[in-house]
Amino acid sequence: MERQNITLSIPRETLKKAKHIAITKDKSLSGLLTDYIEDLVRREEKYEQAHQQQLTLMEDGIDFGLQGNVTWSREDSYERK
Repeated sequence: MERQNITLSIPRETLKKAKHIAITKDKSLSGLLTDYIEDLVRREEKYEQAHQQQLTLMEDGIDFGLQGNVTWSREDSYERK
């Protein structure tokens, strides 16, 4: 995968803390940020895929195998015994 350098401008105290976190995880700051951004992108892509699947499901509906023949009424489903 081709890589590209970027420049970040973040508060000095945040940078200090991030460097400390990277050290505790035995990573470079660049590696830590790369992992985080890749995870963020992956989660967003999964969310978008799930969102599209749900939109399709809502448009198409669910096949309950009834071929359009509903044998009960709404009132039947609320009947108590």
